[in-house]
This record gives sequence, structure tokens and C-alpha cells, in this order.
Amino acid sequence: MTNLNTFESVFKAADKPVHTHSSIDVRRLLFVTDLADEAATGLIDQALSFLSVLGENVEWQHVGGGDFNSVGALLEVVERAQPDLIVTYRHLHSHAWQWPHSLGEYLDVLTQATHYPVLVLPHPDADRALPHAFANTKRVMAITDHILGDARLVNFALRFTAAGETCWLTHIESRLQFNHFIAAVEKVPEIETEDARELVEAQLLKEPRDYIASCREVAAAAGVEANIETLVYMGDRISAYRGLIEEHEINLLVMNTMDGDQLAMHGQAYPLAVELRGIPLLLL
Repeated sequence: MTNLNTFESVFKAADKPVHTHSSIDVRRLLFVTDLADEAATGLIDQALSFLSVLGENVEWQHVGGGDFNSVGALLEVVERAQPDLIVTYRHLHSHAWQWPHSLGEYLDVLTQATHYPVLVLPHPDADRALPHAFANTKRVMAITDHILGDARLVNFALRFTAAGETCWLTHIESRLQFNHFIAAVEKVPEIETEDARELVEAQLLKEPRDYIASCREVAAAAGVEANIETLVYMGDRISAYRGLIEEHEINLLVMNTMDGDQLAMHGQAYPLAVELRGIPLLLL
């Protein structure tokens, strides 16, 4: 490597993204169910208790099963309500929750055709909620494969973490994708494969750790009362997240779903949202 290349690498390594804190204001909640008002009362009360971290001044509205009969009708209701947060569950107006292979057409469109965050609760009839899932938001986890510069994800996760409790900021690199990259490197004789493997893996994991460290510093300076924990490593994402949820008894999972390059849900978000049915998910 030339001196110029060495200087360029050192310069780029020093150019680290730093977290930017901003307050997340959540005052208007829109509950979307396929139930009548009376039947939805228990679920709404439970959800409001779960969301006590938002304070006592939240306003809420319930849109029940008789208020919409199509995706288009529901979108019109949502736009009129202009909520800060939609609270719902999978498979509205459907019995497909019995087969855990999708989110249902209503939730699919809500997460992609609107810009409102969606809190997805375990289905009230499915009996799949984990024991620790719906009590409070003392143990929140933000998950992504690219946390660098993702201030919105971090700020939402911190906003929903109860004061004095723990928020895990998690970045998992795909071991499968990394191995695919190294397999290509092995075919280039000018590159020392083992050096590349060790150095690239170390750098891939160092950058998110540094960013999370900046999140911790910036949040503390802003007076955020949450303990930020770091989880950064390589692995299989779905099985890794499932294990982390059980190990840390996570109450709420926060993740991105929007992808600016496509109409469909973000690549890793959909399988995670489908498979992680035992706890509430905050989809951004």
C-alpha cells in the first residue's frame, strides 16, 4: 500500500458518523382493530398500560371492524386521524393469523403507504405473546444491519424505553453475506485472504460500536434516562434476534420497514416481522 493510500485510509477511518438526538413527540394514538368498541376495550387498556412511557397526556381513537372494509377505506381513516402512532395487530379481518406466514394485507399497506410508525401487537386470539412481552417497556431493543447514522431508529427506541431502564442498540452483520464476500476475495491472488478476513470483519464491527458509543454520549448529554447497551456481531439475523429476545426478555422490538429503493418492506424487516410474533414490534 502506498503512503497516499495509507493516509487516505487513516483519514476515512477518522471520519465517524455521530448520533444526533431529537425528541420524539407521541401524543395521538390510533388503535386499529377488527373488533367492536366493547370487545376492543381490554386490548386498548392493556396497550395503554404498556405505553405508559408516553405519559398521561396522550389522546387516542379507536377504529373498529365496522369502520372500514377495505385497505383504501382504512387509509382514508388514517389520513383523517393524522396519528403520531398507529397501534394494531396482524391479519385484520382475517383468520390467517392461524398460519404464521404473513402480516396480512392491511398491515402490509399501513407500513408502506403511510409515514406513521406502527406498533404491532401480538394477535389477541393467537395466544403467542411471550410472558415478558406486554408488561411495560423496560427492555427495548432496536435492531438493524446498518445502525450508522440511523438517528431516527435510535431516538424512537430511546423514547419508548422507560426512564432508568435498558435500551439495546443492536447491529448484526450477516455472516452469510460476509462469507460470500470473502469467497470472492479468495479468488484474487493479489489479496492476502486471511488478512482481509480479519481486518474487514474487525472494521465492519468497529464502526457500529463506535456509533453506538456516540449514541450513549449524546443521549446522556441530552438528559435521556436510559441505559444503552451495545450488541454488535456477525451471525444469522433471524435466529440471532430470536435468541436475544429470549435471553434479555425484551418487551419491545424497534426496526425500520421503509426502503427508499422499493415499494415493498425493507429486505430484512419483513421476515423478522413475520417470524417475531411473540412481542410487540415498533415498525418505522
